[in-house]
Amino acid sequence: MRMQPVDELRSLARSLTQQLESLKGWGLTELPVRRTQASDTAKKLALKRLDERIKACRQCPLYRTRTHYVPGEGSPNAKLVFVGEAPGREEDLQGRPFVGAAGQLLTKMIEAIGLTREEVYICNVLKDRPPGNRTPLPEEVEACVPFLREQLSILQPRVLCTLGAVAAKALLGSHVSITQIRGQSYAYQHIPLIPTLHPAYLLRNPSAKRLVRQDLKKVKKLLENEES
Repeated sequence: MRMQPVDELRSLARSLTQQLESLKGWGLTELPVRRTQASDTAKKLALKRLDERIKACRQCPLYRTRTHYVPGEGSPNAKLVFVGEAPGREEDLQGRPFVGAAGQLLTKMIEAIGLTREEVYICNVLKDRPPGNRTPLPEEVEACVPFLREQLSILQPRVLCTLGAVAAKALLGSHVSITQIRGQSYAYQHIPLIPTLHPAYLLRNPSAKRLVRQDLKKVKKLLENEES
């Protein structure tokens, strides 16, 4: 006679318990956790739901002047997340982060680490473009930063790289100065974080690219350490 589903589950539970007790006898107290497609799907769903909340947000007036909101894009299992300041003109038109001239430079920065855009996750502190690409106002950052923090909580990357002063201050505190802290190692929620200069700044100041190359080497080393 075939066992009922409940009996099958009880039998399976007893079998697993016996196997775990056996492994424990050999000194194994923890089982390695392996990422599965289910976790990938869960992250994608969580990001999608967050995107919907970002789209519906009315905490600051920027939604009135935007063409598209720009939540972010990339792999839900990204080991590395780049955080910028805010969408620009091209980003606002396309609804994607870093697709203008600064975005092209960011792509080269990512490739310098040995990764592709598809393997990382890219987002901004602000999800809507400030008029005229002006610097985000404190109240705009305050309204948007909870979304950023939730994104990072979902993604759980191994390393963070902030781009420019606004992103660094959003995650490390308003007291920081990007020129003083860039290239140094910090932590956000136990995640290693390297602040560097924004690609848009590099377009105006090409000589600073050598500084960013140094910072990216540190990002790459952190990734390698996290993987070892």
